[in-house]
Amino acid sequence: MADVGLQHISKRFGQNLALDDVSFEIKDGEFFVLLGPTGAGKTTTLRIIAGLERQDQGVVTIDDEPADHLPPAERDVAFVFQQYSLYPTMTVYDNLAFPLRSPLRRIPEAEIKQRVEETAEKLRISHLLQRKTAHLSGGEMQRVSIGRAIVRHPRIFLMDEPLSNLDAKLREALRIELSHLQKTQGSTTLFVTHDQTEALTMADRIAVLDQGRIVQIGSPYDIYDRPATTFVAQMVGSPKINLLPAARENGNLHITDSPITLPADASVELPAALVVGVRPEDVVIEDSGQFSGQVMLIEPLGMETVIYLKSGGQTLVSTTPGITRLRIGNEARFSIARQRIHYFGSDGVRI
Repeated sequence: MADVGLQHISKRFGQNLALDDVSFEIKDGEFFVLLGPTGAGKTTTLRIIAGLERQDQGVVTIDDEPADHLPPAERDVAFVFQQYSLYPTMTVYDNLAFPLRSPLRRIPEAEIKQRVEETAEKLRISHLLQRKTAHLSGGEMQRVSIGRAIVRHPRIFLMDEPLSNLDAKLREALRIELSHLQKTQGSTTLFVTHDQTEALTMADRIAVLDQGRIVQIGSPYDIYDRPATTFVAQMVGSPKINLLPAARENGNLHITDSPITLPADASVELPAALVVGVRPEDVVIEDSGQFSGQVMLIEPLGMETVIYLKSGGQTLVSTTPGITRLRIGNEARFSIARQRIHYFGSDGVRI
């Protein structure tokens, strides 16, 4: 396997700045996730690493050696696309064998057969080897697509939202399988997604990309528990974090247009105007709660219930385990876990 480095990468398409001074390193054997909304520059980053696009500035390194002079075929990377990119008239076996039959590789057919069968077994598609890919389901096709990358034994895997076209149940199943495969093979993987659940559950480290710039890099714990900006705070967590404008006065924080008042954290130097971030699980509904709000909406999800509470002019989202007895229109008392509050400046940067 290999490590990958991006150093001050910038890329324009006409007047559009797709990547702006992007730098990060993927360690050998690491599962690294690039998380961001549509148009953030995620796919462009992958294409530059693969050699399918040429950056305007900066350097791509593989194993600490500059790779910009290498054509895509010599970078030894495997690209798994959002679309399946399979040959519909070929069998699954021939689709998996295709990248190994390149004249440049000169791999004996016996070794090709062994690799294909080993890969099919790992992905649980051995029973499909003689079936044409045109007759497969979406989940089966994506397994074959991933298999085409694995069978080559590349140094680096690049995955561009490979699960986004699947239904929720299949996405969850393949997420688990991909994570297991990556850990058992120790493969260096860059996985691109806009789905925060995929990022948090699969990644060793996450880089959050916004409008072509890296906003934060860290472990899933860092990204969720210490978001660098309000943008990052909103990217991860479902339901989304509560972001409440507040003013500091006489040692207290007064939530704008709400009766909620909290003691100011003496260990942090807070400005006069700021934004208070509270995760929904830290808005705790309990009879002894200090605050009160009207239930505006209830979303029962089985394991938990999402409750929307109106407090003055602000609406707070809370999650509570199981099914609640509250009903729309009820008054509910709640507390806010003060030790879990996040503070951001008016510019959206963490204090």
